[in-house]
Amino acid sequence: MKRGYSESSSTSLGPPQSKFKPNPEDDSNFLEDESTKIFARKVADHYSARTNQTLEEREASPIIHLKKLNNWIKSVLIQLYARRGDAVLDLACGKGGDLIKWDKAKIGYYVGIDIAEGSIEDCRTRYNGDADHHQRRKKFTFPARLICGDCYEVRLDKVLADDAPFDICSCQFALHYSWSTEAHANVIIKKLREAEGLFFGNSVYWIRFDEEFSEKKFRSSSPFGIKYKFHLEDAVDCPEWIVPFHVFKSLVEEYDMELVFVKNSHEFVHEYMKKPDYVELMRRLGALGDGNQDQSTLSQDEWEVAYLYLSFVLRKRGQPERTQASVRRDKGKMHISKEDILNVEH
Repeated sequence: MKRGYSESSSTSLGPPQSKFKPNPEDDSNFLEDESTKIFARKVADHYSARTNQTLEEREASPIIHLKKLNNWIKSVLIQLYARRGDAVLDLACGKGGDLIKWDKAKIGYYVGIDIAEGSIEDCRTRYNGDADHHQRRKKFTFPARLICGDCYEVRLDKVLADDAPFDICSCQFALHYSWSTEAHANVIIKKLREAEGLFFGNSVYWIRFDEEFSEKKFRSSSPFGIKYKFHLEDAVDCPEWIVPFHVFKSLVEEYDMELVFVKNSHEFVHEYMKKPDYVELMRRLGALGDGNQDQSTLSQDEWEVAYLYLSFVLRKRGQPERTQASVRRDKGKMHISKEDILNVEH
């Protein structure tokens, strides 16, 4: 997710505790309207339209090392927190780029949901091992189920009643899309206020705010719906919404969850590159070069983009340590047909 709290020397601890004060106006102001639905459709269409790249095309990307860095961070997180047999819910799963990571973690069951029809179809193809651009040599070891729908609007408790409970819920680079309908200073706001106008960026990314934010001021009583346009070369060109992290932390605490891990990508690299196993993983993925012939590494502009992102882990309070692996769910399939994909609308 985009980083949403002011700079701090803290690494493993979250921002100061701050109880979220609800908007004093009618809560109906935060309900989804037609414009929100339009933006959601734009996001879905954008990702559906993105074509699968060949290995050569991927390596030629201007943000290839940033992509490899992000893959390294996700791999480390999965190694840290996933356990054999876990049941995983992957929100905004996209084209299934993390399936191999989950397979290496030896999970027992996987459910992926995404708003983009094209992405879900690519995920299905990848899971079945039929994708020419990413052909697998063996089948995945866990059964899976795929759902097409807006995971921020659909009542997932009803849709997933037969699949629950899950041991892990993963959401990668998509939480900000959930904030279109509900500000403390954060990295993006800080950069906005340092810019001469409503636009800032570098050779690989840019962010633009609309004229409604020309004064660069944001009411703390209305932390939702702070929209901007985010463009990342060869990856993203969509409207997004700021997530003030102190508000997010307060909301999850209301659901009896605790923040056990939070680091932005710079902090993440500095800490986990001290551990030999993860250094070797970084070498294999090549975000900082392979330590051998390939000396290529992240550009300064890619490193600047990485600072915008935050990794965090939440845990339900009072949950006992799981003592046995999750059983395989009957609803999962080892081969998913188009007819097996569940389409849900809110």
